[in-house]
Amino acid sequence: MAIRQFYRLTVGVAIVAIIYLPATIPVSATEILTLNLDSTDALGTTVSADPKVKFEGNGSIRVSTKWPTTICLGQISELNIENTRLTYQARVKSENLDGAAFLEMWCKVGSGQYFSRGLNSTVSGTKDWQTISTVFILNKGQKAQSVTLNLVINGLGTVWVDDIRLVDHPLQ
Repeated sequence: MAIRQFYRLTVGVAIVAIIYLPATIPVSATEILTLNLDSTDALGTTVSADPKVKFEGNGSIRVSTKWPTTICLGQISELNIENTRLTYQARVKSENLDGAAFLEMWCKVGSGQYFSRGLNSTVSGTKDWQTISTVFILNKGQKAQSVTLNLVINGLGTVWVDDIRLVDHPLQ
């Protein structure tokens, strides 16, 4: 008998909760924003090939953004390197960049993901081509399985990227 009473009480609470909850949900919703994706302007960030502005080769990548963004420029998989200093470098140019742009490298080591950011090697404002970089140290026994190469723009403006390199400097 006690079990039936508990069951009835539990069911009664559930019914009350179901009846009570809708009363706390707002009756009308207010739309905050509608993104019209008829053009890339709504995204705030555009990435395109630029055959006219280049450091070497046939062109560069142009990133224009209205707010901070991170762009993946490439990923190298199936690596098996250790006991090295990885250097990720690129030639970068900026125009009206309010903020800073830098390189970021993510390394998958074992079951973890680790990163390096080139916060001491940045571009901002309007600058002609310069080399920026970031370094990741892999000690003996720390094997990188993959590396992801990003460009981080903390601000708004335009950045061109060209001549990307990942260099392996074995440790002694």
